[in-house]
Order: sequence, then C-alpha cells, then structure tokens
Amino acid sequence: MSDFLELMAERSRERADAARTSTPESELRAVSSVTPRPLALDGFDLIAEVKRTSPSAGTLEREGLDVVSQARQYADAGAAMISVLTEPSRFGGSAEDLRSIANTVDVPVMRKDFLVDPYQIDEARAWGASAVLLITRILDDGVLAAMLDASDEAGLTVLLEAFDAHDLERSAQAIVGREHVLLGLNCRDLATLREDVDRFGELVSSFPDNTIKIAESGIASAKDAAAVSRLGYDGILVGTALMRSEDPASLARGMINAGRAARA
Repeated sequence: MSDFLELMAERSRERADAARTSTPESELRAVSSVTPRPLALDGFDLIAEVKRTSPSAGTLEREGLDVVSQARQYADAGAAMISVLTEPSRFGGSAEDLRSIANTVDVPVMRKDFLVDPYQIDEARAWGASAVLLITRILDDGVLAAMLDASDEAGLTVLLEAFDAHDLERSAQAIVGREHVLLGLNCRDLATLREDVDRFGELVSSFPDNTIKIAESGIASAKDAAAVSRLGYDGILVGTALMRSEDPASLARGMINAGRAARA
C-alpha cells in the first residue's frame, strides 16, 4: 500500500472510531429511512464528482461555488450518478455536502472516501447515499468481504476501485456472485499521484467478463471519454475537469454523448 493510501486509511479508521462512540450503529440505522435510488445505466455513463480540493490538483473550489448547484448541473446534463467526497483533511469533503446534494438531485449519490469499517456503510446510508466507493488496495480480503456484505444489506451500489492488475484480480474474486457492483480502474500512480492513461488499455482485458467497467482519473474531455469507450469501458468517473470547467454541464453532456457515439 502506498504511504498516501495508508495515511488516508488510518485517518478514516480514526474518524469511524470517533463517530461510533458518539452515534452507535443502531442509531444510524434508525435514521436510514430513505430508500436508496437504483443506478440506471444506458450503455456508456458518467459518474460526475463534486470535490473541493485534491492532493494532486490543489484547490478546485471556485469563488462562490455552490456544491448543490454543481451537482444539479451534472444531473441535468445526464450523469448517472453523483460522487461526493466526504474525506475532510485532504479533499475538503463533509457529510453535509453529501446530505445536501442527496436531498436535491434525483439521481443516485455516492459517498467517496477511504472507507475501512462497515460502520461507514451505515453512515453513508444515513446521510442519503445510494452508493459507496470501496478501494480494494486498503482492505484485506476479510474486511473487503465485510464491507461488501454491509453494502448489500444497506441496499447500496458499490464502485470497487482497483489501481493495477493485482487489485483487479482480488476485486474479481471478491465480487463473484454479487450484484450491484461496478469495477473501476484508477489510472493514477500512487507513488507520484500522476495519471497514466495508457493503463486503461493495458489492463482492460484483466477485468472479469460481464463486469461494468469504469475508467477513473485522467479523463478531461469528450475525446478522452470516447477513447476509453472504444477500449470497452462502460463509464467514467470525472471530478477535476468538471470542477475546473466554466460550463460543467456542457462538458458532462459532451463526455456522455462522445462515449455513447464511440460505442455505436
């Protein structure tokens, strides 16, 4: 595991332990009354991300940014799901960002964080999430299975994120017999935090058959979306490019249309 992921995972454990002390699982489940929204996919789709800052890109929060308005633009442009960062120390995220967006848009909202404890799955559901991102690299086989079980029990879709061929192999084994799981490949090099988009082509054959494949990181334009679509990916997760765009709705719509046209 990279130093960055190890640090993020440790901070996440600390946050989960502190939250459990103040709000036990039974209380979380008692307030999880909203039925998670099902994810509807249409050939090639966009998971559009709201994040205020990033270790690799710095501050993404434009002056006057309203995260709810940003998410609404994504949804209106046709995004299948909105990803919301809830990690506070390096990404500026919060539970309140997720809650406010989930209460406003009509598409599923995904909690993106460095989740390491099944408690955090219940937390996500209580905050209004319909999906969670799980990172294979930071979870051993037993914890990964427990996290997937907790997601199934909560009715949440999972985007399971891999960084290399070994991650993909472990992920494939973990999701055998499971439904409502997307498998993502993040092309970022964890040592340098640089993106290597060639990895999408190099590793697409490592995905198991009949898996919904999501390309993550390194996608900034409609041309990029078309390229990964032609490789066989079923969707993309995009954050930085959309957050920096002066017209995120047009960029989102262009990516979706280009990706679908490339599959025609």
